[in-house]
Amino acid sequence: MGKKGSSLLPPSCRHLLLPLFLFLFPCCWAGKSADDAQAMSDLARSLSNLPASWKPGADPCSPEWEGVTCGGGRVTDINLARLSLSGSLPPSLSSLSGLKSLQLQRNRLTGPVPSLAGLSSLERLVLDSNAFSALPADFLSGLSSLQYLSLDDNPFTPWPLPSAALAGLATLTTFSASNASITGPIPDVFSSLPNLVALRLSYNSLSGPLPPSLAGSLVETLALNNQKSPDKLSGPIDVVAAMPQLTLVWLQSNAFSGPIPDLSDLTALQSFNVRDNALAGPVPASLPAIKSLQNVSLSNNRLQGPFPRFDPRVTADLDVAAGFGYPLALAGSWTGNDPCGAAAGGWLGVTCDARGSNVTVLNFANQNFSGTISPSLASLTSLTKLILANNRLHGPIPDSLAALPQLQLLDVTNNTLSGKVPSFPSSVTLKLSGNSFGNSNSGGDGTPGSSPGDDQASKSKSSVIAGTVVAAVVLIVCSAALLVHYRRKKNTKKFGPIPTGSPPREPEMVKIGVVGTNGTGSGGGISQLYSQSSVESATTNIYESQGLHMSIQSLRKATDNFSESNILGRGGFGIVYKGDHNGTPIAVKRNECELMGKKGQEEFRAEIDVLRKVRHRNLVALLGYCDNDNERLLVYEYMPGGTLGQHLFDRHVSGYPPLTWKQRLTVALDVARGIEYLHSLAQETFIHRDLKPSNILLDKDTRAKVSDFGLVKLAADNDKSMMTRLAGTFGYLAPEYAFTGKVTTKVDVYAFGVILMELITGRKVLDDSLPDEESHLVSCFRRNILDKERFIKCVDPTLDLDDEARCGLMEVADLARHCTAREPFQRPDMSHCVNCLSPLVDQWKPMSYEDDDADVESSLGLNERLEKWKYSDTTSTTELFD
Repeated sequence: MGKKGSSLLPPSCRHLLLPLFLFLFPCCWAGKSADDAQAMSDLARSLSNLPASWKPGADPCSPEWEGVTCGGGRVTDINLARLSLSGSLPPSLSSLSGLKSLQLQRNRLTGPVPSLAGLSSLERLVLDSNAFSALPADFLSGLSSLQYLSLDDNPFTPWPLPSAALAGLATLTTFSASNASITGPIPDVFSSLPNLVALRLSYNSLSGPLPPSLAGSLVETLALNNQKSPDKLSGPIDVVAAMPQLTLVWLQSNAFSGPIPDLSDLTALQSFNVRDNALAGPVPASLPAIKSLQNVSLSNNRLQGPFPRFDPRVTADLDVAAGFGYPLALAGSWTGNDPCGAAAGGWLGVTCDARGSNVTVLNFANQNFSGTISPSLASLTSLTKLILANNRLHGPIPDSLAALPQLQLLDVTNNTLSGKVPSFPSSVTLKLSGNSFGNSNSGGDGTPGSSPGDDQASKSKSSVIAGTVVAAVVLIVCSAALLVHYRRKKNTKKFGPIPTGSPPREPEMVKIGVVGTNGTGSGGGISQLYSQSSVESATTNIYESQGLHMSIQSLRKATDNFSESNILGRGGFGIVYKGDHNGTPIAVKRNECELMGKKGQEEFRAEIDVLRKVRHRNLVALLGYCDNDNERLLVYEYMPGGTLGQHLFDRHVSGYPPLTWKQRLTVALDVARGIEYLHSLAQETFIHRDLKPSNILLDKDTRAKVSDFGLVKLAADNDKSMMTRLAGTFGYLAPEYAFTGKVTTKVDVYAFGVILMELITGRKVLDDSLPDEESHLVSCFRRNILDKERFIKCVDPTLDLDDEARCGLMEVADLARHCTAREPFQRPDMSHCVNCLSPLVDQWKPMSYEDDDADVESSLGLNERLEKWKYSDTTSTTELFD
């Protein structure tokens, strides 16, 4: 039949059939591409900061717009990642039926995500790190070809995972939706997802048990950590044992219970983190037997029984950590199975011999550890030094430590240890002062241990010597005090007071830091509370005319008797209230003496002492304090700017717009000038020790001031390096300070370098939601800066940089690299940082003007010039008042 029909046309006319058909029925071929053109035109109108090739009304495929790929006249790929786009997505995107990939990550897109239901060709959808507000009800419906889905870091309205739609994604390989406001349980649909290999749902509000259908799945990466819901994810984790492909398991900071199952089948497992749950029972021996395992974190559970032997050295070290209550400082540092291996070189406090096979030194001085000394230390037979000074350890020194064959030094000074001191060999130097031991050995400090059989004559002789020394010391101290008092009085009369007030109307801001444990979550941490106000001339009068000390009655009146309605925030040691002192807004930190303890009292006095001595426009100012009976109060100015951390990391919560590059440069320079003053321009040298974004406060013009001086150390001019109790925040601690307690001004330089990196990248120094190799900003930044193209991809996408700004950014990045050098002598001084940043912020450029006046003036005599300038000055002044 076909042959007969075709023969009706002459052979010479058959080639005209197809063109004629297209002419008569063009809509059958052009309709779909017309839909694409309209959808892309709508998208171009909805977004700003698009590439120049995007022109509404033009054909996006001829020629192709930048970031757009077409096939057969249809749009198949849209990639606009990291372009600082703003705007919203139009509903007409659903008409792009040929679309295979839509990548819009790391922009500033807002509004709801439009329905994409029915885009059966879509394989890749990446919307993470934007500001989308909501997802459509039919989200994920009909996306039968979807393979990769990423929705991380978007402030969606709370939404549950759609069971039916998820079950239809049979081709899905990656589902990442961390910090995406997901609520409710995880649907039991994984038997319908045979290709899924990565499931990342951290930092949501999920609750309920792990779904049984995860068992037997091909999932390799399972990250469900840090759920925010009150109930969190709970129940047993047995299903994990039936997931043989797993390489990463992150279930930390939830409410899982029951035992850790037998993990024998997880032969590819590399990272296993279940800390901060309610797991109980013994740790299975199968866990340390996994040869591929690199990182394990089990702390803060209810585990029982003997700990498995990862490695004899690891077992002993973990027993030590158990005695201390598994502190976070060790949990974050002690990872892997080899405390002496090159990959584990960061084990806090552990030193090994030159061969890297034996632990020789354990140094946990100044860590604020509590708990007891573990007898398991005796299994470290190569141990030569055990240093536990300046902690809060209690109980006895285990007798087993006296049998350590290589031990040379035991330093437990300034703890709360008690009981009898074991009989150590005379070759062991014992440092025991500051404890409550019950035998004669407790008196030793820096001398070899003595046995209980020492005769009475030796004791009497020692007492006489000690009494003589004490008397001499008292005499010297009194003489020195009199001399200092005389010189101070003389200098005061000679020079008079030095004015230290801030310029009138200069806005300042103060963070009131209630310093507790350096951790996160509700259980502890550093509470960050803020104060704000304008600095008028009356502000200075508060402390100049009345002194820094303020009465409790005046503060009760200023805060309406510490009214609940005036509470700004709560912290580890107390509450911060808003107040009004004679018309000046103030913020009052009211410390609870019962909670402060010795450490809190020291920081209370330290902040007062430091802020009485230093005044600088980039350092916050203390207005007053009160130490009446059991009250310990600090009074600061109250200002509206917020912290640098809020501007960089918490914009979705705080509502602040992204800082521009010029603003970030200005902040960096302000901070550098404040720290430079502390280091080298003040009358004494101060070391801040806790420099970080939450301690950098911004006024209404985004000018910065450094705050929180509770941890500041005073270094004499001839002693710029000293040993001190470890304090500060992990991530910002210089390596030499974290490991040895040795503090110099270069400790602040290191922290400043970290802040520069955060200003450039817009990300936190520590982020456990990222893969291990990217979670530590400093190492990642220093590695990427060697490759300029790779480094540019790490820059905060909210920054709009021209060529000049890019050059400046690379200069700042190089400065950050030098500031974070491992060795202190390789880091610059803060004065160098100021000199590097000043030209980038305050670039002077010559004005463009006519030289006619200059030529005229050059012909005038000196008297004529003076008259001309005088007249010009008078005229301009008069004009101001006309």
